[in-house]
Amino acid sequence: MKIEEPLKTTVEELRRLLDVKNLVGEPLETEDKILIPVMKMGVGFGAGMGEGRSSSSEGGAGSGAGAAAGVEPIAVIVILKDVRGPDGVRVIDLRSAGTGRIIQELGSTVTEVIKELSDNKKSEESSEE
Repeated sequence: MKIEEPLKTTVEELRRLLDVKNLVGEPLETEDKILIPVMKMGVGFGAGMGEGRSSSSEGGAGSGAGAAAGVEPIAVIVILKDVRGPDGVRVIDLRSAGTGRIIQELGSTVTEVIKELSDNKKSEESSEE
């Protein structure tokens, strides 16, 4: 039994998984700021093959490979639209920032995004009537 095929398939899937789009999220835009989530990713990978002997005259053989990944949000980049230059960019470290600060920063943005989605849904429903 050859291990090349399971390895090739697993490596191709890992290559697809380890894309920058999976580490830097889609920007959330409001009237006054843009929020860009940043994640970290951990990956585990393993492969093996072996041959066994059975009580019959035929021996058994097998191979396999596998991988797993986990993603964790670690930061949010906040870009203030009305402030030019480096003063208009902040990075909030989600691992060390207090919950209150995160909620304060993200609360107004999330509220605006939900309101915008709600308004869009209402306008779609009234155009269907």
